[in-house]
Amino acid sequence: MKKLSSLSAIGFSNDAMNAFFQPIAHAMPASHPHRQIKITVIGCGNVGMAIAQTILTQGLADEIALVDCQPDKLRGEMLDLQHAAAFMPRVNIVSSTDYSVTADSDLAIITAGARQKPYESRLDLLQRNIATFKNIVPPLAEYPPHAILLVVSNPVDVLPYITWKLSKFPPNRVLGSGTNLDSSRFKFLLADHLEVSAQDVQAYVVGQHGDSSIALWSSISVGSVPVLSSMQKNKIKVSP
Repeated sequence: MKKLSSLSAIGFSNDAMNAFFQPIAHAMPASHPHRQIKITVIGCGNVGMAIAQTILTQGLADEIALVDCQPDKLRGEMLDLQHAAAFMPRVNIVSSTDYSVTADSDLAIITAGARQKPYESRLDLLQRNIATFKNIVPPLAEYPPHAILLVVSNPVDVLPYITWKLSKFPPNRVLGSGTNLDSSRFKFLLADHLEVSAQDVQAYVVGQHGDSSIALWSSISVGSVPVLSSMQKNKIKVSP
């Protein structure tokens, strides 16, 4: 079989390729890989430390930096990670309330922010977290100017935009976790119901993270078998 060397070989014109693959405006070129990887976690709450622990156990970084406004809690969390690191490949773990510790980070994950109170609207939560982000993002953007900023704090659909504006970073350097958590929960529930491994399930939730997100039932597949079409083929009724 003849190997196709380009999209033009299967009928795509240059105009079509240019339309499909448009560069992001004002985007910064991808950083060159280097030997030492540094990841910073901003906020040492439950989410932040779960992320830091995963980075450590998965061996994703050569250096982990933690930043929090509570020095005693910050030191305790750093010591816990350092003690766990004794059983891992060598990784340097540092912490500080000063953002200078984030210098030369490749990735900075922002988990800090206020929690949503009972009966509090997301708009009210947004206003409180904007005030917090005004104290976080400018100093963070100063020390690792070439890092990727990943926002996990809620409301996660708006705060990445706020972070982009405050940091003045190129748009391809500021991301939000979006509906990844919603999709993960969806996959787990499906796997639990079907009694299969969640790793074998593909399913997606789209839209805004939270109560207004939408489950894409047509996206569900198990072991590469589309579930809805399989049910229709076997004349299995789908409950409304």
